[in-house]
Amino acid sequence: MPRLQDSTETLKIGGRGFTFSGTKIDHLGATEYTLVTVATDETGSVSGFADELRKMLIMAVEACKKSPRSDNILMRVITFSDKYPKGVKEIHGFKPLAEIDTAAYPDIRPGGSTPLCDACYSSIGATNAYGEQLSKQDFGVNGICFVITDGDENSSVATMAMIKEEIRKSISGEKLESMISILIGINVADCQVYLDKFYKDSGLTQYVDAGNATPRRLAKLANFVSTSVSSQSQALGTGGPSQNIAATI
Repeated sequence: MPRLQDSTETLKIGGRGFTFSGTKIDHLGATEYTLVTVATDETGSVSGFADELRKMLIMAVEACKKSPRSDNILMRVITFSDKYPKGVKEIHGFKPLAEIDTAAYPDIRPGGSTPLCDACYSSIGATNAYGEQLSKQDFGVNGICFVITDGDENSSVATMAMIKEEIRKSISGEKLESMISILIGINVADCQVYLDKFYKDSGLTQYVDAGNATPRRLAKLANFVSTSVSSQSQALGTGGPSQNIAATI
């Protein structure tokens, strides 16, 4: 029986040992793509709502599949905790929504501390690196990243300077037509001040407080993710980012 050709490849983010995977360019069928990354906290503090976080991820991806622009979206899903090398575990790299089996998403197993810089660097850096490859092959490409957490930075390998440099590349037009990066806080009563400061110091596009991690609020978060993805995808080709990303959930 012939061996099926692998449609993905592993790529590097800068020279710091961070990697990611993405669909090989010659396997892509559209001419323009929005690159989406959803990074979800998997540290010890989310143990009380880990199952709900997994359901939120599934709802968000399945809602994106219903978008009129679904054929023009490539999605990457990661979780982050310092129990993983470079703080990040990739559930899957950038791939077409039609190829994503959300039923196969693993359980979220909380543990460890919060490598928030690692999550942001991996999210934005991978978008830049993959977007650059697509741009060189004459694809239209923009990006949007969501980093969902209930805690402050306390255990990263990556630095704030590394994040700032990747954001500079994103917004300068060197890699992407446009880029939106959203830090989302959940259950953050004890670290709201720290997340506000992280957002301001990093240069991320937006900070959103998603409130308590109840099933209802997490369902709203899933809808926020899918609606924001759709808006950014619709902005592709306009030369700028979507102007329709909600400020609240």
